[in-house]
Amino acid sequence: MPDPTPGPDENADDRAAGNVPGDPGEQRAQDPGDGPREEAGPEGLTVEDILSTPQSTDAESGDGAPEAAGEGSPAAALAEERLEELRRLQAEFVNFKHRTAREKEQLRTFVTGDLLQTLLPVFDDIDAARQAGDLTDGPFAAIANKLEETLVRQGLVRIGEVGEKFDPNVHEAVLQQPTSEVEPDQVSMVLRSGFRIGERVVRPAQVAVAVAE
Repeated sequence: MPDPTPGPDENADDRAAGNVPGDPGEQRAQDPGDGPREEAGPEGLTVEDILSTPQSTDAESGDGAPEAAGEGSPAAALAEERLEELRRLQAEFVNFKHRTAREKEQLRTFVTGDLLQTLLPVFDDIDAARQAGDLTDGPFAAIANKLEETLVRQGLVRIGEVGEKFDPNVHEAVLQQPTSEVEPDQVSMVLRSGFRIGERVVRPAQVAVAVAE
């Protein structure tokens, strides 16, 4: 039986004719190239082709993100709920701000009123000196005027003038005086001035109330 294995001469002839691939080293030597070529993808695309492909509009806007939820969806209901909570918190903050401002003003009024109560005897002496004519000029008169001006800027209001309508909330009726100089139930004489800070009456005025003769 003849030997099927080709001899050296036959292999050499086949390689010369190009029918049999030769050694890999020999093939690379015979096929010169400019350099290594990048491996093609499944569809014949290289990495450079993929990277150089421009993005679509959907990809640029969010990589195909789902469209915004319409009205009636759970997302819209949640957004409305959060917006309502934000409005409620804003209203609570505004109320808190107003309440804090009122409390601050009330605190200032009470502090000034407490300070004024300690100075009431001084005001009584100043009024007595003015009625006696001893406080018309001089350094003591200037000091008394500055003291009153300072407390007026802090909200001090003097209560009790002749001709005022009698008000039991701010007046203390000491006596009734028959007179025709003022109308009945009006203040006919101020015996001691009263004082008020804002809405707080520090001391009511002692007055005489006019009655018909």
